[in-house]
Amino acid sequence: MYAVFRSGGKQYRASKGERLKLEKLEANEGANVSFDEVLLVGEGSSVKVGTPLLAGSSVSAKVLKQGKSKKVSVVKFRRRQNYLRQHTHRQWFTEVEITDIKSGGKAAPKADKEEKAEAEAPKAAATEKPAAKKAATKKPAAKKAAGKKAPAKKATKKKASKKTS
Repeated sequence: MYAVFRSGGKQYRASKGERLKLEKLEANEGANVSFDEVLLVGEGSSVKVGTPLLAGSSVSAKVLKQGKSKKVSVVKFRRRQNYLRQHTHRQWFTEVEITDIKSGGKAAPKADKEEKAEAEAPKAAATEKPAAKKAATKKPAAKKAAGKKAPAKKATKKKASKKTS
């Protein structure tokens, strides 16, 4: 049996006994954690998919370790601008071991507010009167750029001056 659950803004596919590195969780080593945001549970050819979550489903896990991942270099660079910034970063993680997967069976219903909003939207649109059209003020048309350049002025020949001596 496997499940897809959401934790730390990411989705993970897990099965029982599997070890995962998740985004840092606020839990001590050895503590049990439960993930209630289960998106999918499957076993063989039978797969239950939530819309968006499966009601009553959960994934239980045991926290094995808290730590930092390997060092990653971060480089910001703009060519020809004399700009170079080099840093390193180590991301916090929590390593967990999946202990149990419970499937609730039915998809979680949509929130009541969403259903009411969807039901009222068509009614509200049908009961509203169309807005009165305002007199449109015409704006002068924008000048278009000339397609051809204006002809250049021709150079005039200078008359040779005669010297009187």
